[in-house]
Amino acid sequence: MIYNFLTDYLSIIIFLFIALLISIGFIVINFISSPSNPDPEKLSAYECGFDAFDDSRMEFDVRFYLVAILFIIFDLEIAFLFPWAITLGEIGVFGFWSMMIFLAVLTIGFIYEWKKGALEWE
Repeated sequence: MIYNFLTDYLSIIIFLFIALLISIGFIVINFISSPSNPDPEKLSAYECGFDAFDDSRMEFDVRFYLVAILFIIFDLEIAFLFPWAITLGEIGVFGFWSMMIFLAVLTIGFIYEWKKGALEWE
């Protein structure tokens, strides 16, 4: 029983063991060789525009949310486009025009956001 298991899965077990050793080795080498001298630029706020550990009742710019919502919308658009493209031959004309309506609604929404100035920074 154990012989059959080893003959079938020994190469996979060796591969996983080597991958684990290499991964741990890279982490240890990175930890040992990386400099540990943080400067004020490294400790500054990253991409969000405010300090992460500040008062929770502080004012927050709504444009960050608008850009995040746009990202989610277009991410979902891509998630719908791949299965649609694969099954386009099976769903026919109805599926094609359904996706065109979906893309038109997203395009209208994007143009609306653009015209409102949600994508412009001061």
